[in-house]
Amino acid sequence: MARKNLLENLMKGGEDSPPSPAQPRRSAGAIGAVSQSLADLKMRALVEVPPDLIDDAGLDDRLDSDPEGIAALCESIREYGQQVPVMLRHSPSTEGRFEIVYGRRRVAALKQLRQPVRAMVRDLSDKDLIVAQGQENSARRDLTFIEKARFAQQMEQGGFDRKVICDALHIDKTVVSRMLTVADAVPEPVIRAIGAAPSAGRDRWMALAKLFGDRTPQEVAALAHGETSDSRFKAVYTALARPKPAAAPEVVTGADGRALAQVRRKRGQTTVTVTSEDGFDIWLIENFDRLHRDYLAGLGEDEQ
Repeated sequence: MARKNLLENLMKGGEDSPPSPAQPRRSAGAIGAVSQSLADLKMRALVEVPPDLIDDAGLDDRLDSDPEGIAALCESIREYGQQVPVMLRHSPSTEGRFEIVYGRRRVAALKQLRQPVRAMVRDLSDKDLIVAQGQENSARRDLTFIEKARFAQQMEQGGFDRKVICDALHIDKTVVSRMLTVADAVPEPVIRAIGAAPSAGRDRWMALAKLFGDRTPQEVAALAHGETSDSRFKAVYTALARPKPAAAPEVVTGADGRALAQVRRKRGQTTVTVTSEDGFDIWLIENFDRLHRDYLAGLGEDEQ
């Protein structure tokens, strides 16, 4: 089975092949043909599975739980029934249980409704499950950029090579590389705090990452305020892009308590602004070299 077309082949199941030339009847051959036909029918058949026997599997592909969407799906299923089957596989670890290949939202809705899940059941390896999940996500076209980027990152961390990631998401290596760059640049706590952010593409996520500075992921995540993921993205971006207020200068006072100068320190530089009006600024400039010599002499005495 070609991995590039894995989802299409899985959905077709054992699709009928062109008729073969007639062969002489033989008992063993007839039995074999019947067995093969039964296997094909089983492959294509839909089954009803109790929702409490279905476990999650694959990668974490969605950032937002979307309770409103699940509620709307419940209403649709309640009125019209489950129109589109999900795909499951037999659990590799627990006999009698199943794992979701795709159709998580439908399974969640049917669990709430306490209705059986109409499903295609396939025997899949872990690798083929994830590839099928990625291909179905791409076919739906409703995952956001950052959700696809996280999916690609999880595949890479799971040991999948770039070609398999490309096949799973139906994108080329250049796009995969860009997605992974963003997923690596934006810490997971920040992504989860913001959410899917459907209006934010690669450029905006990268621009956001460049604004982090020396802030920790937790500090950035704490800026994510808003009811929607797009509003949370905007809140974080706006807060990080806003220039920090300048620190108040230090004030140097004289013996009489009057302010003599203001001192500002920034990135290894110190700026002294003399505020007196009695000529102290002129005296300071004229005696700067002597003051520096006294400073160096003091350093020498300290070392003795």
